Amino acid sequence: MPRPIIGRGFFVLARHQLKCPKIPASHRPIRIHLLAVIRMLTRLILPLILSTCLHANEAATATTPPSAEKPAEKPAEKPMVEKIDDKRYRVGKIEFDSSTREIRIPAKVNMAKGLLEFLLVHENGKIHEALFKTDASPSDINLAITLLRYKPSRELYALPSETGGLSGNFPVVPEDIRAAARVSIDVEWTKDGKLERIGANEWIQHATTSAAMPSSHWVYGGSQIEEGRFVAESTGDIAAIFLSNAAMINYPGKDNGDDTVWLAFENRVPPEGTNLTLIIAPYPKHQSTEQP
Repeated sequence: MPRPIIGRGFFVLARHQLKCPKIPASHRPIRIHLLAVIRMLTRLILPLILSTCLHANEAATATTPPSAEKPAEKPAEKPMVEKIDDKRYRVGKIEFDSSTREIRIPAKVNMAKGLLEFLLVHENGKIHEALFKTDASPSDINLAITLLRYKPSRELYALPSETGGLSGNFPVVPEDIRAAARVSIDVEWTKDGKLERIGANEWIQHATTSAAMPSSHWVYGGSQIEEGRFVAESTGDIAAIFLSNAAMINYPGKDNGDDTVWLAFENRVPPEGTNLTLIIAPYPKHQSTEQP
């Protein structure tokens, strides 16, 4: 009696069954038995295969992000300088004048009392020790200063020491560069309906003598670039009373290395949150230049 072909898999068996000659009646029970087994295996195995594929697909979808590639980072936008009129320009939130070389920075009173280390910081910076704060970008302020041809002087940026940190030594800077880095800083605000303007030093008090900070210049140093980043933008340090290598502008006067000396002048500084304008101008103030 011929034996049926088995053991080659489902498709081989099926093909054999289609091509084989008519099976004698005496062998039909075997054929019926095999067909029943095949139907039963098909009903059991196919759902398992489909279920396995479905779960594998769901797992891959859950663990694989929509896109394996990170979206390309947008390049930093370059600040746009807008011309207001023949002599005035705007960049970001500040305005500057090519004739007077004045830079106008919108700001607010940040501290009406307490110890100060900074005259002006960005609102995301060291506001716990700053007289004023602004939402203007330090990079925009620096651009305006550069366009008005102020020259950065490194004279107040301490040199690094051999053992790390900062030394007590400062770089030697040519006199013409030092002169081109001198600026004055005034405050303009509205008091009793009238526009007032005074030197920012008038709102800073010495803790020991109780006198106002002496009227003098400030020094534009330009901050620093570290790892391709403008440090003043990262830290928010704009104008420092207590020397800061990160700040764009530093106070050069006595006690600028002591962070326990300078206070907000309580009897003179308006309430916290008062809107005002900080004005950076040449020192002495009669200097001028052509359009940037």
